[in-house]
Amino acid sequence: MKSKLLLFLSLTATVYVANAQDPAKPADPPLTISGSVDTYYKYDFSGHNNIPTSFATDQNSVSIGMIDLALKKKVGKAAFVGELGFGPRGQYQSILPGDGNPSNLNTTFHVQNLYVAYDVTDKLNLTAGFMGTFIGYEVIAPTGNFNYSTSYLFSAGPFQNAGFKATYAFSDKVSLMAGLFNDNWNYYTTVHDVSTFGAQLMVAPVKGWTAYLNVASGETSGTILDLTTAYQITDAFKLGLNAADYTSTHGDLGYSGAALYPQLAVSSDVTLGLRGEYFKVKKNGYSLVPSPGTSVTSFTLTANVKSGPLTFIPEVRLDNMSKDDYFTDSKRLPTKSASQFVLAAVYAF
Repeated sequence: MKSKLLLFLSLTATVYVANAQDPAKPADPPLTISGSVDTYYKYDFSGHNNIPTSFATDQNSVSIGMIDLALKKKVGKAAFVGELGFGPRGQYQSILPGDGNPSNLNTTFHVQNLYVAYDVTDKLNLTAGFMGTFIGYEVIAPTGNFNYSTSYLFSAGPFQNAGFKATYAFSDKVSLMAGLFNDNWNYYTTVHDVSTFGAQLMVAPVKGWTAYLNVASGETSGTILDLTTAYQITDAFKLGLNAADYTSTHGDLGYSGAALYPQLAVSSDVTLGLRGEYFKVKKNGYSLVPSPGTSVTSFTLTANVKSGPLTFIPEVRLDNMSKDDYFTDSKRLPTKSASQFVLAAVYAF
């Protein structure tokens, strides 16, 4: 009896191994794990923090950014993405000025992305869940940006949108996305309802040049119009542009602005870039820079020095406001200008 049982188990194992190795039944693609770790030192030349944009806010301190951990898998037509951020950079999108949710300071992580997707056809994709926003040029994870500090446009606009979207690719040069999203930015539970409409038109007129025309509009979120484009003009020179206009549902509360991103690769491991930005709040103000009618001009000179997966990012930034009612100097007196130095290290995996 025992010998028959052993024979049966042996045959079962043989059949299982044979099926597992059957070339007609390929194994599922593996789970993809990626992400980054970053740390930085920042010094504002006033001796205290001045510039109100996102991340890298600690003054004269060797500080941490985030651990970004992304899990991705696609089997056949179905895919999922799950991405978590651990650390101050990952948490900050939940505590934007005016967010009204300061309790998120006590969290140790934040969901960056959590969504599922399905390819209905080769041209039509459906996606639902919590997604990094389709608005703007810069993103949360430092590996997606050239500059380490962020723009006013990034800090004022949405970081993430929860909802459902459909994307149709007419060709490799034109696609259109449309969807419905929660009517409040940066939340994966709705505050009011799912009534923000969003759309994105992508065009790639020539090789190396891609442009995105974006809109999001809702009764609570307000309306934002956004243009994001980048052109790899030569192998060494790239030019990016972001322009946006936002109006809340409460009249002329909002902002408008534009940022230009020229970048020049001086070698295979060293690239220099300049971000020049103009940002203006509307006549009733905006929470990021609340003084009505104030405009800001900002210049950020950044280098990316690569050593394998590690990138060193030295950066000098100078901001100038049209009014002296926000920045303060080393004596805490009002001034129109603020400047800072940042040295960051970002490891991508």
